[in-house]
Parts: sequence; C-alpha cells; structure tokens
Amino acid sequence: MKYQNGTRVPHKAALMKMPACVVAEDVCLPAAVIKKSALENNIDWMQRYADARGVSLAPHGKTTMTPRIFQAQQEAGAWAIGVGSAWQAGAAMASGIQRILMVNQLVGKANMLLISQLKELYPTAEFICCVDSLENARALSAFFTQRQQTLDVMIELGVSGGRCGCRGTHAALTLAEQISSYPALRLRGLELYEGVLHGDDAQPQVETLLREAARLACDMEKYVTGEFILTGAGTVWYDVVCNIWLAADKPKNCRIVIRPGCYITHDLGIYDDAQQQLKARDRIACDLAGDLTSALELVALVQSVPEQNRAVVNFGKRDCAFDAGLPQPIAHYRDGKRLPFDAQTVRSVGIMDQHCMLQISAKSDVQVGDILIFGTSHPCLTFDKWKTLLLTDDDYTVLEELDTLF
Repeated sequence: MKYQNGTRVPHKAALMKMPACVVAEDVCLPAAVIKKSALENNIDWMQRYADARGVSLAPHGKTTMTPRIFQAQQEAGAWAIGVGSAWQAGAAMASGIQRILMVNQLVGKANMLLISQLKELYPTAEFICCVDSLENARALSAFFTQRQQTLDVMIELGVSGGRCGCRGTHAALTLAEQISSYPALRLRGLELYEGVLHGDDAQPQVETLLREAARLACDMEKYVTGEFILTGAGTVWYDVVCNIWLAADKPKNCRIVIRPGCYITHDLGIYDDAQQQLKARDRIACDLAGDLTSALELVALVQSVPEQNRAVVNFGKRDCAFDAGLPQPIAHYRDGKRLPFDAQTVRSVGIMDQHCMLQISAKSDVQVGDILIFGTSHPCLTFDKWKTLLLTDDDYTVLEELDTLF
C-alpha cells in the first residue's frame, strides 16, 4: 500500500495481507510478478558475458525504470545505465546510479535545464548524451556556456531510413570537428543502435555498419577527450557487436560498451528467439554457464467462461505488451494449488483494454475463479503499465514491492 494524505491508496496489484502469496489470492489481480531467482540469474549472466568478452555493460534502463533493478545491475558490475530522456536520467541519478548514458539527443531548453540542475544536484554522477546535428550542438553549447558547465556528448551514427544519427561518416566527422571547437561541449565517443536494421539480411547490414563505425572512431580519435567510448548493441546483436569491434582497428584508449536492456527479465517471445539464435552463432555464450530465463509473468483470474470453447481473463492492453505476440498461459492454479497444464488446450487469441480472450479445448479444465499464469513477449511494454511490480520467490510468495518511475 502507498499513502496519500495519511490514507492508504492501493496500487492495482495491492497486497491485502502479509505475508502474501499471489496464487493464494492474497493480492489484487491481475498482477505483474518478477521471479527473484530468474532476475538475479539474468543480471549475473549478462555481466559475466560482458566480462568474458572484455567489454563494458550499460544496460538500457528504460526497459524497467525500476530503481531497485538499476541498483542491482550497478552492484553486479554494470559500468553505466542507459536511458532515453532527460527525465529518465533524473530517475537514474536519484536511484544512486553514478554514470548515465542518454543514448538520445538532448533538445529543448527545459530538458537542458533539467540536466543542468541534475549535474548540480548530483556532482559525482557522470552524464553523457548524444548529438547528431550542428544545430543541436550549437544550442547545447550556448546553453551550457551560459550555465558555466561542460556537457559530455557522443556523436550518434545512424542509417538511412532509421531513426536519429548522422547519415554517413563524413557528416559525423564534420560534426566531431565542430564540437571540438565548443568549450562547453566535450566529445567522448561514438554511439549507434544497430537494432534499427531488420530483415532476412540484417546481420550483414549490422556488420557493415559496425565496421564503418570502427573506421570512423579512428578518424574521430583526435577530437575526443580521454578514453574513447564506442557503444552499441541492444538485446539482439550484442555478440556481433563484440565480435566486429574487438577484432577491428580502433582508438588506442577505447572502451567498448554494449547496451542490452530486455535481457533483465528476458521473455518467452521475441527475445527468447533472439537469444537462441545468438547462442547458435556464439561459442562464448554457449560456453558460459547457464542462460537467460524468463522472469516477468502476468497472474490473472478467469472471470468468465461464456462459451464452451471460450474463457475471458481479467487483464488487457492496460496491463501488458501485445505488440510482439499475446501473453500466453503457462500454468494453472485453483485454490492455491497448481494443476496439471497442457498449453495445447488453452491459448490467448484476442485482447481488449481490460480483457484477454482465450480459446479453450474440451480437454481443458478452466473454471471461473481459477488463476492462470502468463508468459510475455517484449518486456518493455509490460513494465510501463505498472507503477508497482511484485518480486516473488518461485512459489509466488511476495518478497518485495518494486516501484517503477514511468
């Protein structure tokens, strides 16, 4: 429970007693739960992978926006936390994170002012953002000169048809030269996001982009202060980023930084598929003990069985991601006890704001009031539906409430 003006205000998965067990209906359902054992496993696995490759890890914090998870990642050895906005940077700093990579452009006077104030409030925290245009560089230089502050920046390299980033190495090098003339800006390196490349031939395109970036980094080296940060890699191609950049010529004092985010809870959908493809091509990931495992689940009640082959559960688009496949049931409980479950007899087929429709076979034993556990795909868009998630043990006993900062 949270408090407002002295009154207890429940969040939508409020605990109604302590200790609380989610599958014993001690919690208002639906609820988003994270298995502690799986969460700790994933944090440990990815950090060990980065260490084994000799690169730094800056997990993308926008996936969870959860201070307790930020802190656990930093404690496990993460070099930085990645964010996408000035607001997210503030949330990370307030959580005690000591280095923030804002892998996005800082635009707008109010956003600049927020970062300026954060630099004053958290003087020991390091903040680095991206730039991809002379216009933005000029605006940043003028603003932070007036504030008598220095802003650390990286140049972003983009791709045609993608999102932000300089289009081509010539534009990026020209921008690097210009930034070096601005006293309020300090160039720290080069950033890209290869995840914008899709299709059957994505890997060759990714490799080409990475090689171009390595050559550009060598050309940019003379404009960079201190070590050269070379950073990319979402949750799909982090092995390829390591392979290409570790083998390439690069600045002498170069720190390679990978930024996967969705590994933190993994999933049973697109990121599980991506991880299995990665392990098929990466011997180091295969040799590393263990693997990523799904940690984020939805727990919901069957609220109606209106037709012989149809059931409705009480979660919907307001509660979970549905852009990369619907959450699918993986376990069945009744009266707090786990029942035998056959995934072939129950599956999600439709979703609305507060309802998920299931197709059930004659062999299923789904009744009103039963609890179903659902695995998810694309955790980012489930996290942001919840102000509070529940950290549980493997038996769904609540260990901690995890507040998010969306």
